[in-house]
Amino acid sequence: MVGLSTRALLWRCFSQFIVFLYLFDQKTSLLVLIPSGAGVIVEAWKVKKAFRMTVSMENGIPRLTFRSASEAEEQTDGFDSEAMHYLVYLLLPICIGGSCYSLLYTSHKSWYSWIVQSAANGVYAFGFLFMLPQLFVNYKLKSVSHLPWRVFMYKAFNTFIDDLFAFIITMPTAHRMACFRDDVVFLIYLYQRYLYPVDKTRPNEYDGSVEVVSEESKKTK
Repeated sequence: MVGLSTRALLWRCFSQFIVFLYLFDQKTSLLVLIPSGAGVIVEAWKVKKAFRMTVSMENGIPRLTFRSASEAEEQTDGFDSEAMHYLVYLLLPICIGGSCYSLLYTSHKSWYSWIVQSAANGVYAFGFLFMLPQLFVNYKLKSVSHLPWRVFMYKAFNTFIDDLFAFIITMPTAHRMACFRDDVVFLIYLYQRYLYPVDKTRPNEYDGSVEVVSEESKKTK
């Protein structure tokens, strides 16, 4: 999709799933666990919409098909790939080193707990790096996607609620710190909205753009 970092969407879906497994393993409060599980479903839906995935049956076997990308989408994918290229080289050594340190110097209930906790620590500590490709795409295109004010206010309110819950609800320390990690990315996004013009033709993370929605509404009338 033009102007939308698909790799960032994939990462959010993967990281949300890892976080859910970690919270479940740590027996976290249901007030945190249930929204996390719902978040996995939402992120999976976003990935399906972004990649235009359809499921068809062939000889009783389900098969996934993807819509081919346009020239503009390939340009966005190039910017996305450029940003991820540098981030992966930075991320992998740190995650591997942290996992080895945890295995040698920290006690764990089982190998499964070590694997889940190591993956969750990588998601928590460096997950914000995988949110940066969307900011990089905005920088390259010198624009931001249109976000309806209702959706924008929801994201801002959700960020505030996450910060509040981080202080009053029992949860792992790593999950508590991750709430403030997301604040940094949100503040940078706010600055980009101030700095760059809004491109109403660009889709947002909810697979919608102003012009596309208006055209579809005209067709239905």
